[in-house]
This record gives sequence, C-alpha cells and structure tokens, in this order.
Amino acid sequence: MGKYFKQLNKEVKEYFKILSNEFPEWLEDYIATKEMQRINKISLSCGKDYSKCFNVRYWYSNLDHSVGVALIIWNFTHDKKQTLAGLFHDIATPAFKHCIDFMNGDSEKQESTEERTTDIIKNSKDIMALLDRDNIKLEEVSDYKIYPIADNETPQLSADRFESTFSSGLTLHRVWELDKIRKIYSNVIVTKNEQGVDELAFKDKIICEEFIQIISELWPIWVCDKDRVVMQFIADMCKSVNKINKLDIDDLYSLSEKEIINKFKNCDDQYLKNAWETFSNCDKVFKSEMKIDGKYFTNVKSKIRYVNPLVIENNTAERIYDVSAKAKECIDNYLKLPKGGYYTYFDFEFIPY
Repeated sequence: MGKYFKQLNKEVKEYFKILSNEFPEWLEDYIATKEMQRINKISLSCGKDYSKCFNVRYWYSNLDHSVGVALIIWNFTHDKKQTLAGLFHDIATPAFKHCIDFMNGDSEKQESTEERTTDIIKNSKDIMALLDRDNIKLEEVSDYKIYPIADNETPQLSADRFESTFSSGLTLHRVWELDKIRKIYSNVIVTKNEQGVDELAFKDKIICEEFIQIISELWPIWVCDKDRVVMQFIADMCKSVNKINKLDIDDLYSLSEKEIINKFKNCDDQYLKNAWETFSNCDKVFKSEMKIDGKYFTNVKSKIRYVNPLVIENNTAERIYDVSAKAKECIDNYLKLPKGGYYTYFDFEFIPY
C-alpha cells in the first residue's frame, strides 16, 4: 500500500476495502500529484467542520471522496479511464466546496465551479506524464459525466452519489456502521436502465428498501436550515474578504481551507474578523417567514439530493419507487419538504460587503 492509504484512519481504510477489495497500485501515483493533494486540504462537508452547529466525527477530505468514487468505479468496471475520470471529478473543487457555488448564486444546481477541471489536468506536468505512461488521452478522463457508472442525472444511482451518501452517513450524520454498508454494497450490480445505459442497481428489493429508509434520514439534513445558512455565511465571508482585496478568487483553488480561515482570523478589517469569530462560536440557527433586523439571514434554496435506484424485480430492472410502497413513501415525504425560500438566520448581525 502507498503513502496515501497508510495515513488514513482505521475506519476509512476498512470502508475503502469494502468499496474495492483491491486498491490499485497505479492509482497511488495519481493520488500523489500536487493537484490531487490540494483537495486533501478541502473537506467534503462544505465548511461544516468549522461550525458548532454540526458535529463532524472526523476529517474526511475531498480527496478521500474522490478516491472512494474511483474505487467504486474500479470495483464495477476495472477500467482505468473511467476510474481516473472518477478520481479527477473534483480536482477543480475550491476551498469550502459548494459554499463557493452559493457565493456564485448557484445554490440549487451547484455546478458553477466545474469548468476548471480540464485546465487543471492539462496544466499538470505530473498528471499528463502519468496519462502518457498509461496511454490515456486527456479527453478520456477530464469529464466523468461521459461515464454513466461514474455520474448520471438525479435520481439515478452513480458512484459519486453512492460514495457521498456512504461517507456522509459515516462522518457527518451517523446513520450506519461499516457492516451495514458492506451488506448494502454487496447487493449492487451493473445493469441497463430504461435508456439502455449502464447503471448501478440492487439485486434484492428488501435490501434496496433498507438502503432508501436509511438514507432518507440524510436527505432532509442536506437541505436543512443550518446547512444552508452555514454555507451561505462562508460564501459571504469569502466574497467580503475578496472585496477588500485580502482574498483572490484563485486563492480558493490554491490555498487550503485552514489557510483561508487564517486570512479571516487575521483580517485587517475588524468587522469581518469579529464576524468570523462570532460565527465560529454560534451553535443555533433560527427560522422566520420574514426578515428580522439585526440578524444574519438567508433565504436561498438548496439542491435536491435523493436517489431512486433500480432494483431487479422478476428479472427486470425497475425503479424502487414503482415497486415498493415503503420506498415510495420515503421519497415522497422528502420531495414534499420545503427546500428553503423562507428566512433562516443566526442570532447576530453581519452585513456582507
């Protein structure tokens, strides 16, 4: 095992072994590149590690997520190109991840930061040398959306969606243990969906129902009030510190989250410095139908995240929503929930620049 795998904590090591019995040695060379190591300093949790509103059990980086996605793809395809596309899919992720989509006014789709992926790979001498060694072209790994096992449209099941669901349920909102992940994951195969395209699917309806019942506990949390207001606050801090020329947009793609937070903490602007300190110690979020003076608030809507997987029923691939009353109820209950639009706020005043 290479350096990256050895430094992981015990639970993540065991989790990765569930995703793939084999950790490909050739993958370690790509993981070790400077561009991939940068995202090891970015949390998958979109800034929630820095808020007392959340209790993140341990650090799980965007690199860890990307490796997990790659391992799922490798497990089901043993295809280097697809696996690398999965590994690289977040190589352009900025610090604080989707908070920067909030900063860009893209809270619902969360796709505004994806355009740098090809340039980052192309401008990396180390990655391009490795691709040349493995006889792989840039365009074969720079867009994971061309591989349906790696990524597809919501609510289909893809490696990216699968991994973030598993890891969020381990590190941020504990909804399962490794044995449960092992049971669920071992039931998954690749089949053709309604469009004749490859998609991950469950062999057994009961296990698929169990999967949906567990992860339906996560879906509301991903769009809850504290989730949206924490992400919007970090977005507004980044924008405000940028406005006073203490944070360049490119810094979000080169500095670690801790380095940027140090800019917040040591800012010459006392107002912004105090705002970050107050946020860091705030552990409660409130809701209102109208704006309240003297509070930091937002009313942005969040991205709808859920899955409606395929399951093999009578030798045919069907959506679990169509063949399970239990799963249908879980999905319907989530889709009926408000995803924002009202005001959610911290009990302190902060007016972004």
